[in-house]
Amino acid sequence: MAAQELHPSTPSSLYMLSAFLAMEPAESLVAFARVCGEGSVTEKVQRFIWDHCLSKADGKSHAPYGRNFLKKLITEVELNHGVVLDELYEQYAYYMTSLKDDNLVKGNARVCKFISFLFPDGCSGLPSCPNSRKLVVPLQCSLNMLEGDTGCSVWPSSLFLSEFILSFPELVSNKSCFEVGSGVGLVGICLAHVKASKVILSDGDLSTLMNMKRNLEYNNLNIGTAGPGRVTEGPNMVKCIHLPWESASESGLQDLRPDVILGADVIYDPVCLPHLVRLLKILLTQKKSCSQKQNDSWQGSLSDSISVDDKVNHINRWNANEKDDRLDGKVNGAKQANTNASGDGFDACGGKTIWDSTSSCGAREGPLAYIAFIIRNVDTFNQFLSLVDQANITITDLTETLKPINLLPYMQSYDRSKISIWLTLSIAF
Repeated sequence: MAAQELHPSTPSSLYMLSAFLAMEPAESLVAFARVCGEGSVTEKVQRFIWDHCLSKADGKSHAPYGRNFLKKLITEVELNHGVVLDELYEQYAYYMTSLKDDNLVKGNARVCKFISFLFPDGCSGLPSCPNSRKLVVPLQCSLNMLEGDTGCSVWPSSLFLSEFILSFPELVSNKSCFEVGSGVGLVGICLAHVKASKVILSDGDLSTLMNMKRNLEYNNLNIGTAGPGRVTEGPNMVKCIHLPWESASESGLQDLRPDVILGADVIYDPVCLPHLVRLLKILLTQKKSCSQKQNDSWQGSLSDSISVDDKVNHINRWNANEKDDRLDGKVNGAKQANTNASGDGFDACGGKTIWDSTSSCGAREGPLAYIAFIIRNVDTFNQFLSLVDQANITITDLTETLKPINLLPYMQSYDRSKISIWLTLSIAF
């Protein structure tokens, strides 16, 4: 693309703008700037950055990030003997004189990131695709992902699960959905966007829950509560509950009865895993009402299409080179659940089901759960597998069967290749 054609809607400039709003690493933004300038950060590219990125940043919430980005951008231009716009020098000087380093990294600093889901050409027929082919989700989140504020950070699996929902809205549209460990609320916002009939989000940390509610308000969603004797309904309603996994009980969850359970990056703490699996089992064993059962025909066809062997309780594909005989040989590393499946499930962007959806309604009367995760510790993951096996929960791997559309092409820090998604099909009695 020629530099004179720079416009927020053209791909390279759209990617650069989206990356800036999502606070992607400065190196990524500089790389996009080079593409916009056909190999160098020209004055026209700098003008675009000033007009559409820096001058519109909302005050000091972007200041530390903007300072780092400007430092790398100015260095890039100067090293290539280019001319730096005066506005960029002045803004960088402002950052240098007004910000103190000690305030940039300490404490649970919160910033507002804008996650832009960009639907590629041909997606107009997908129910989740806006007319603009862009869904922008503002999120207040933390910069301290690994230092005591994990619930207020945007984790990779939540991005993946959100892409999954937007790519396959038929899985959750018109269904009651419940998410465990909802964090910043991104998955719930996407569930509301695709018109899930009910969205209930949960978290065990009160500060995380408060931040999540704020994000729902940012996205023009109404906040309700759910629990025994407390049910709030209404348009654009998302319910939020405080749910520490260790205190979850059947009686406390009896009114929820979700069709779909979701979780992103919830397999991380060995101490929490027994409570998580117990919670999943409670939710998975709840029976549906007659009105809920009518939505099961598509899910029944999914089970038929991937030819799941009922004798195999768990299927793991996380590492084809891993030699693993865990669970007494019931799970073999890298075994694929979809060996008999054909196609990707949906035409790219078209939303058209490839599988035959004529299976009988009510083939499975319990809910389904979709869990997206990254294996960070093999021992923790093996513990999860063992607990799931003890709970008689049948799992299959959908990572290759249902690949979501790449709706975050500008997010170079997000490595989807490390993420798996599993479907819990049933409780085996």
